[in-house]
Amino acid sequence: MDEFYLKDETYKIIGLCMEVHTILGKGHSENIYGDALEYEFKLNNIPYVRERKYNIEYKDIVLTRYYFSDFTVFDEIILELKAIQQHTNSEIKQTLNYLAASKNKIGLLINFGEDSLKYKRIIL
Repeated sequence: MDEFYLKDETYKIIGLCMEVHTILGKGHSENIYGDALEYEFKLNNIPYVRERKYNIEYKDIVLTRYYFSDFTVFDEIILELKAIQQHTNSEIKQTLNYLAASKNKIGLLINFGEDSLKYKRIIL
């Protein structure tokens, strides 16, 4: 299966994340990587929203708590940034929760905290 949903868009995001990691390396906070990535999105005319709020629906109400995605890119991809030693199931579950709340289908979990950039494509 060569084609998958939003393939070009996800590759473009991952490529820009690699650029940021190449220049900054590991050891910074998530916000620093987010600031650099925001610069790259602007430079490359990629539509994004930083820290988009997503409500959580329960039965016929909206709960008072909500989620903020690190980025929502191309209006369809949830981008979750981490700067940790290694991804765990907890970060994957967090991204899945963001996908469920946003009703988007594709998430990218990016970790800047390792020697080389690590990423995981998550599908709801």
